[in-house]
Amino acid sequence: MNAPAPSFDAVARHDWTREELRTLFALPFPELIFRAQSVHRMHFDPRAVQISTLLSIKTGGCPEDCAYCPQSASYETGVKANKLMDVGAVLADACAAREAGATRFCMGAAWRSPKDKDLEAVCEMIEGVKALGMESCVTLGMLTGVQARRLKTAGLDYYNHNIDTSPEYYGEIITTRTYDDRLDTLASVRDAGINVCCGGIVGMGEQVEDRVGMLHTLASLPAHPESVPINMLMQVEGTPVSKGQSLDPIDFVRTIAVARIAMPKSMVRLSAGRENMTQEAQALCFLAGANSIFYGPKLLTTANPKQDQDRVLLQKLGMNPMAL
Repeated sequence: MNAPAPSFDAVARHDWTREELRTLFALPFPELIFRAQSVHRMHFDPRAVQISTLLSIKTGGCPEDCAYCPQSASYETGVKANKLMDVGAVLADACAAREAGATRFCMGAAWRSPKDKDLEAVCEMIEGVKALGMESCVTLGMLTGVQARRLKTAGLDYYNHNIDTSPEYYGEIITTRTYDDRLDTLASVRDAGINVCCGGIVGMGEQVEDRVGMLHTLASLPAHPESVPINMLMQVEGTPVSKGQSLDPIDFVRTIAVARIAMPKSMVRLSAGRENMTQEAQALCFLAGANSIFYGPKLLTTANPKQDQDRVLLQKLGMNPMAL
C-alpha cells in the first residue's frame, strides 16, 4: 500500500523529504491538481498571470558545456557569438516589452561569470529597467559576493541561476561547473538581499526520481526561491540532448504541481517549451499553479509562442495579466 500523501497548508516548509515529494508525484492526477490548486489559491489570485520578457543581452560563445544549451561554444548549433548589447538597445527592448504588457524584464548573458567591466554595463541596464517601473532579473553565470552586492546596489530584484536537475543526474548534463558551484552563487545572491530565481529543466533524459531530487533541493534551501522557473527541454540540433526523451505533457504538469505544493509562496514560472505545448497542456499548468509566462518571439535563442496567441489563450481561460 502506498504511504499517505503529506498534508498541505499555507505554511512554507523546508523539511520536505524525498519520500514525501515522491508520494506527491505518484498521486492520482485529479487529486494532485486539487491539492496544487488549493495551495495556489491560498497565496495567489488563480486568474492572474505575470507577463515576463527575456532578452539575450550577450549571446553565444559560452565556455560552459551545458548539454541542453545552444549557446555553448562546445557545440555546433548555428548560434553566433556576439558581444554585450548596448545599454540603449536593451532599454529600447524593455520599453517595447512594457508596452506589450510585460511587468518583468529579464536579461541573460552567456558567460561563465561576468567581468567587472561588463557588470557595470549590466547595472546600467538594471537601473534603466527599474526606471520603467518593471521588475528586473538577470542571469549572468556564477557570481562572487562582491558582484552580487553590486547588483543589489543597482536595484536588481531577482537573480536567476538554475540548478537544472537533481544532484545525481547533474554530472550527465554539465561538467564545467559543479552543483555546489551553483549553490554557492545562490547563497551569494541571497546574502546580498536579492530575490532568488531558481528552477530546472524537464525532459533531458532524467527519471522521475531526478525531478524529485531537483524539487527537493529547491524546497530544502534556507529560503525558498521567490521565483521557480520550470522549463521543458527545447531540443536544439547539435546539443547532446537534442534527441532527449519525448516528455508526456501530464508528467510535465505533475512537476509544476509538486513545485507549487512544495514551495507555496513562490512564483512558479511556465518557462521554455511552451512553443511545443498545446493550449490544453498550458491550461493544465495554470491549474497546477503556474502563474507566470514569457511574452516575446524568443527565450534567449529558442522559439516562444507569439504574443497574440498568448492573449487569445489567456482570454479563452478568463485569466488576466498582472498589473505593474
